Amino acid sequence: MVTGAQDDRRLVEAVAAAVGEVPGVAFLRPGLAERLRAAASARRVDSAPTAPTSAVRVRGASGGGITLEVFVVAHRGRRALDVTRAVREAATRAARTVMSARVPVHVSVTVSGIV
Repeated sequence: MVTGAQDDRRLVEAVAAAVGEVPGVAFLRPGLAERLRAAASARRVDSAPTAPTSAVRVRGASGGGITLEVFVVAHRGRRALDVTRAVREAATRAARTVMSARVPVHVSVTVSGIV
């Protein structure tokens, strides 16, 4: 049986992977937990990089839908508005591949930096 936590994890991983491929996205903003994990795994030779899932948050929304909050850092020279729109579309498409098409999805995108 799949739990809600497992569903959320699959959703977050799918959205993070899709957003990471959007032109203009330099990277997803890592959270403190991922920074600590990266520092610890840098000491191990056999560790594989993990998806930056702390940059995607899932919250339940009123009416039975969900809200995805996505935090990205954009490339300099790209309009933040264009990057935001592309990230919103990619996140919504990725969510639809994991979830039922009838569940309302709202995506909030924050460009937290430009490099």
